[in-house]
Amino acid sequence: MSPTVFREKGYRFYFFSLEEDRMHVHVACADGDAKFWLEPTVEVVMAKGLQAHRVNAIGKIIEEHKDELVNAWREHLGS
Repeated sequence: MSPTVFREKGYRFYFFSLEEDRMHVHVACADGDAKFWLEPTVEVVMAKGLQAHRVNAIGKIIEEHKDELVNAWREHLGS
């Protein structure tokens, strides 16, 4: 299961259930995908098919929605 937390600017922000314990979010769009750590700071883990400026833009969106993402992680994964 991979619930969508929200969509913005053509990106889907979501989690994979039963994945690693470290808090993170996956992001997908038509051109590629990425994974970002949420704690202790927002940091890109990997990005495939995305230019650097798009990865940076995604990071800014995550920063703006960090509280929402952290709360959704805790609600969905119970940690």
